[in-house]
Amino acid sequence: MITHHGEGPAWDADAGVLRLVDMLAGDVVTLDVPVRRQHVGDVAAAWRPCRDGGLVVAVERGFVLVDSDGAVGPLIPAFADVRLRMNDGACDPRGRFYCGSMAYDARLGAGTVYRLDTDLTVHPVLNGVTISNGMAWSLDGHQVFYVDSATRRIDAFGFDAEGGRFLERRPLVTLDHLAAEPDGLTIDSEGALWVALWGGSAVHRYSPVGELLEVVEVGARQVSACAFGGADLDVLYVTTSRQGLADHEDPAAGAVFAVRPGVRGAPSNQFAGRAG
Repeated sequence: MITHHGEGPAWDADAGVLRLVDMLAGDVVTLDVPVRRQHVGDVAAAWRPCRDGGLVVAVERGFVLVDSDGAVGPLIPAFADVRLRMNDGACDPRGRFYCGSMAYDARLGAGTVYRLDTDLTVHPVLNGVTISNGMAWSLDGHQVFYVDSATRRIDAFGFDAEGGRFLERRPLVTLDHLAAEPDGLTIDSEGALWVALWGGSAVHRYSPVGELLEVVEVGARQVSACAFGGADLDVLYVTTSRQGLADHEDPAAGAVFAVRPGVRGAPSNQFAGRAG
C-alpha cells in the first residue's frame, strides 16, 4: 500500500505530480516513479504548493515551509495543547492556508480552524469543531464549503475575502441517513462538490445547492479525501486509510485510487507566502 493513513491529496501543477500525506507517519508522499516521501514531523496533516516554489505543510501543532530543495523550515506554531493535532486544510483564492485541528481522542468541540497568512502569522477562524476535515472555496470565492465530520454535514459559509473570515453558516448536505461520515472534499469546474465518505467505500458528487449528482464506488472502506489532477485536471484521485484496521481487513485500504469522472476539477489554490 502507498500509505497507512492517506489524506490530503492535491495536484502540484508546477511539478506535474500528485502529492498527499501519510498523516501519522509525518510524510508528504509524491506519486512519481519511484514514489517519494518527505518527512516533515510527527504528523503531516495537509499541504499545498507555494506560488514561488516549495510547499506549505500543516504538521502536528502548526505549520512548516519546505523549500524547493526539500529543507524543512522551523515550526510556525498554532497551538501548544499536546492532546490535539492538525487534520485537514486548503488555501483560499488569495493564497492564505487554512487547517483545522482535532483532539486525538476526537473529543467534541476541541478543535479550531486556523488561518496561516502570507506574512506567516496564525489566526483562529472557527472554534468548537470536532473532526475538522474537507474545505473548498466556491468558484466565485464568495463561499467556503466545510466538513466537520462529527456533524455528518457539508456546511456552506459566506466568506470575507478581504479579512479571510468565515461568515454565516448553513447546512448544505446532511448525511445522517448514511452509515458513513463525510471527510475530505474538492470542487470541480462546474462548481459541484466531491466528498469522500469515511466508512462508505465511495465518493459522492453534490451540486452547489446540495443535490446528489453522482456516486463513485471505491474499493476500500475508509475513503479519506479526493482531488483532481493530471495535466487536464480530469482525473479524480481518491485516498484511503488503514487506520484502525487489522492486517487482514480491507486489503486495498491505504491505496490511492484514480477515476476519470467526465468532468474536470478546478485548479488548486496555492499558498502566497514564501518557502525560501
